Amino acid sequence: MKTSAKLVAQGDVLFRRVERLPDGLVRMPRENGKLIVAHSETGHHHSIADLAVEGWHDPQDPLNAYLRWDGPLDAGGAVVLHERRYDTHEDVCLLGEGDAVVWQVRRQREMSPWGDERRVED
Repeated sequence: MKTSAKLVAQGDVLFRRVERLPDGLVRMPRENGKLIVAHSETGHHHSIADLAVEGWHDPQDPLNAYLRWDGPLDAGGAVVLHERRYDTHEDVCLLGEGDAVVWQVRRQREMSPWGDERRVED
């Protein structure tokens, strides 16, 4: 399992440690007990099962979300699972202890040859 204290990617999703949650976020609901960090067009999710991790999304930017927790987690960090039965990416563990650990979750983007920006799909 990949571990990181600052920056790590899992397929089309980039995780980056930041100082704090920005203003204007909305709390993300859990689905079947899991926090869905990023949905995929191919029918799989990037998810976290640890109930101590809160998810927040930016209603103005659907490609941007945040994770937050206080104190140590059971695995030493938030474990992000890549839920696909085939050709899956390695799980990642987002490290961080102490008060208000915050990670930005960013869907990767790419430029097309025509100058358009689009979301990366894995």
